[in-house]
Amino acid sequence: MAPPLPGPLAHLEPLLGHYGYWAVGAVVFVEDFGVPAPGETMLIAAGVYAGAGRLNIVAVAVIAFTAAVLGDNVGYLIGRSGGRALVHRWGRYVFLTPKRFHAAEEFFTRHGGEIVTVARFVEGLRQANGIVAGTTGMPWRRFLAFNALGAALWVGLWATLAYLAGGHIDAIYEEITRYQLYALLALALLAAAFLTRHLLRRRRRRRA
Repeated sequence: MAPPLPGPLAHLEPLLGHYGYWAVGAVVFVEDFGVPAPGETMLIAAGVYAGAGRLNIVAVAVIAFTAAVLGDNVGYLIGRSGGRALVHRWGRYVFLTPKRFHAAEEFFTRHGGEIVTVARFVEGLRQANGIVAGTTGMPWRRFLAFNALGAALWVGLWATLAYLAGGHIDAIYEEITRYQLYALLALALLAAAFLTRHLLRRRRRRRA
C-alpha cells in the first residue's frame, strides 16, 4: 500500500488513488494546452506511488510522455488555427492573458525552436508552449521534434526523482518541513536587504 501523500501532493491522492493511470494522462494532457491543471504535481505524485509499489513507473512515464506530447499538439492546433484573436478573446479563462501571451511570444521569437524543449520546465511557458508555437507559425515537424525531446526530459526527470523518493516520502517531507521556516526567514531577510538598498539608492539620487 502506498504511503499517504504529504503536503502539496495530498489533494491529488483521492484522484490518483481512484483513477490511477487515467488521472495521470488526463491531468497532464489538459495542462499542456493551457488548462490550469496540476500536471507536474500529478506526475510527481504518480512517481511517488510507483516508488511505493502502487503503480508501475514505466506505465506512468509512457502515459505522461504521450499525454504531454498530445496536449501540446492540441495547443499548437489551437494557436495555428485560431491565432492571436482566439487567445486574446478566450485566453484569460485559462490564465493566458494578452500580456502573458505577448511575453511568451517574444521569448519564443528570440530563442527559436530550442525554447520549446526548455519551456517544458518553466511554469507558465509549459502551458502556453504549443499555443505560442502555433501562433508564431513554427513548422509542425520542428515543433514536434523539440516538444517530444522536452517531454521526454521532463517526464524522465520528475518520474525518476519521485520514484526514488517514493519509499521515503514521509521522511523527506519531514526534513523539508523542519527547515522550511529557516528558508523562509532567509528569503525574507534577503528581500528586506534588497528593498533597503533600493530605498537608499533612490534617496541618494533625490539628494543629488
